[in-house]
Amino acid sequence: MTRSSLAKAWQPLQIGPVTLRNAFIKAATNENMARKGVPTRAMLEHHRELAKGGVGMSTMAYIAVEKTGRTLADQIWLRSAVVPELKAVTDAVHEAGGKISAQITHAGSFVTGTFVPAPLKSASSGVNAAGLLCGNVLRRAMNRRDMDEMVKRFVEGAQMCVEAGFDAVEIHMGHGYLLNQFISPMDNRRTDEYGGSAENRVRFPARVLRAVKEAVGDRIGVLAKINVDDGRSRGAHVEEAIVTAKSLQDAGADMLVLSGGRNVESNWFTFGSSMNLEAMMQVIGKWTLTGIAVASTARTAPKIAFKELYFWDYSTQIRAAVTLPLAYIGGVKSTANVAQIMEGGFEAVVMGRALLREPHLVRRWQDNPGVPSQCDNCNSCLAYIYHPAGIWCIHRPANELEKNQIPASKMY
Repeated sequence: MTRSSLAKAWQPLQIGPVTLRNAFIKAATNENMARKGVPTRAMLEHHRELAKGGVGMSTMAYIAVEKTGRTLADQIWLRSAVVPELKAVTDAVHEAGGKISAQITHAGSFVTGTFVPAPLKSASSGVNAAGLLCGNVLRRAMNRRDMDEMVKRFVEGAQMCVEAGFDAVEIHMGHGYLLNQFISPMDNRRTDEYGGSAENRVRFPARVLRAVKEAVGDRIGVLAKINVDDGRSRGAHVEEAIVTAKSLQDAGADMLVLSGGRNVESNWFTFGSSMNLEAMMQVIGKWTLTGIAVASTARTAPKIAFKELYFWDYSTQIRAAVTLPLAYIGGVKSTANVAQIMEGGFEAVVMGRALLREPHLVRRWQDNPGVPSQCDNCNSCLAYIYHPAGIWCIHRPANELEKNQIPASKMY
C-alpha cells in the first residue's frame, strides 16, 4: 500500500456534473425503510448518519419506476406524491455534507412480495419461478410498445429524482431485475435483435441509459450497476460483462458500479459468502412461505468462505477493457484494500455491509487507517432487509421500530 494511492480515495471525485468530496460510495442495500411506497424517518436518519460518517455519496436502494415494478410491497415507487418525502431525505444528507443517489429500477418478473393480476413483463415469456409463491405464475415478453413505455418510465422517474434533490441516479441492471433479465441468458431467450448475442441482449438496457442521460445528465450523475458475472454456469460471464460495459460506455454512462450474482439463483455470489440461514429464519419465520423458499435455496447453494476483494479478478478484466469511470464493490475491509482499488485504476470504492457495521468508517479510516473494518461478514444484516424496523447490523443498537412507521418529513 502506498500513501499516495490511499490519499487518492479522499480526493474529490467527479461523476458527470456532480463532485463528491471523496471516492467512497455507500452501496444500495435494500433498507426496508419505506412504508406503502413512502420513505420513513428511519430512512432519513440512516442516510444522514452515513453522510455524517464521511461517505462521498450514499445510495437509496431500489426505487421502482412504476408501482408494478416493485419486488416487495413497501418499496418506493416514483410518483409526484412521494417527491416531498424523498426531498426530506436528500436535504438531510446535503445538510450533513454528503451527496445521495437514487437507485432506480424495475422488477420485471422478479416480484416476490406482491400479487400483480397480469403476466409480468420480462425479456422472454414463460413460467415465472421467482413469483410462484406470490401468485405471479407467468411472465410475458416485452414488445416494442412495452419497451417504449418502459424507457419513458425510467426517464420520468429520473426527472422526479432531480426534483427530489438527488445528486445521481443508479440504473440497476444487475441481480435479476428487469434490465438484467435482458442482459442475462438465464432469462433472455429472444430471437429478435434484443436476444442472442451479448451485444443484442444489452441493446434495450443501453437504450434506457441513453435516454436517461439525455434527459437529466446535465444536472445529475447517471450511473449503472451491472453484474461482472451471474455466478451460474448458464448465466452471463465476465466476457459478456465487458460487452455490456462497452455498450453502456457508448451510451454515455458517467460510471458503472461492478457487482455480481442474482438474488434468487446465486445470492451467495453477490455477497462472496454463504447465507446466514439461522438469522434469516429468526427474522422471516421458518414456516412462512418465504422462509420455506429461502431454506430451499440455501440447501442447494455452495458453501463458500468470505475473502476480501472477491470480485477483483472479474472487475480488473472490465477495467482493462473500458475507459469510463468504474466503481469497485465486493469485500472491501481495510485501507490496504482501498489502496489496491485505487492503484488498480478504479475511481470509486463502494461498500455495503462494512458501512452498516460502522456508518462512520470513512472518517475513522481517515484518522486511523491501520485498523480494518469491524464487520465480521456474518451476513445477519441481510435477514434484516425483511425486519419491520429495517436493515440493521446485529452488532449495533437495534433500530427503533417507531421511526420506520412514519414519513421521512415527520419529526419523531
